[in-house]
Amino acid sequence: MILSLFTYFCSAAQNLAHIEDSLLAEGTWLYKSEITSWYGTDAFIQQHGNDGSDVGGYFSYPDDSVTKCIFFSKGDAPEVIGTIAFNGIYSLTAAYVNLAKRTFTDKEKTIYQLRQNALDIIGKDTMFKNYKNANLNLVPFVTDKVKRVYVITGPQVNGVVLLGNDYLLEFNPDNTIASKKTLHKSLIQIGYGNGDKPSIAGIHSHLPEYSQFITATDICTCMLYAPLTNWNTHYVMSKDYVSVFDLKKNALVILTMDAWKRMSAGKKQ
Repeated sequence: MILSLFTYFCSAAQNLAHIEDSLLAEGTWLYKSEITSWYGTDAFIQQHGNDGSDVGGYFSYPDDSVTKCIFFSKGDAPEVIGTIAFNGIYSLTAAYVNLAKRTFTDKEKTIYQLRQNALDIIGKDTMFKNYKNANLNLVPFVTDKVKRVYVITGPQVNGVVLLGNDYLLEFNPDNTIASKKTLHKSLIQIGYGNGDKPSIAGIHSHLPEYSQFITATDICTCMLYAPLTNWNTHYVMSKDYVSVFDLKKNALVILTMDAWKRMSAGKKQ
């Protein structure tokens, strides 16, 4: 019986460690895509030299050791009109800008098609909500095994972090929609907390019908806004688990609620 209990707890710990690794990897992937889009857009506007009337859209993705932000033209047969690349350092001065026109690579064709399919779905489905002073950002996530598009709400004003109103679209190998789901019930607005009494942590909760753990989109948002806040940690509370994301180390630990309560009780003694 003792051996069985030991095996059970080891298995549970290994499962949580796997979940931590998976969520952190996907959240970091989304962060790299979004931060590339942030700086890539600024670099493209700076060097493109016109009003942008020829731009049909953009998307970002990792390509070996670099991440790229691709701008494409309008029309039924778009072509790439700008490639902005970053080699792990995200700033305007670190951007490699190539405004030569070219055709999509095979990978870019796939990402473009997923993006267009997602846009079509968002435009027709009322499950996707729009808020004032915010916009929906599409983040394609493509590997050899999965085709996904995350939809993340980003602020159009400074001084706030938006969590929630995010969605996950799963696609079949032929790029048709397989499933779609809402990741959070609502949208939460949290100030940077840089006043006289700066906030050193952020926190939000997940209802039972949503994820028991921090989401990849939560991790992405925390990483994006970490330099703009004083947060050291962000906590996500659910019925059975507490996710603790360290913004300074980009490290994730998931605890059972029972373990969290024992730790909290110990700190109070």
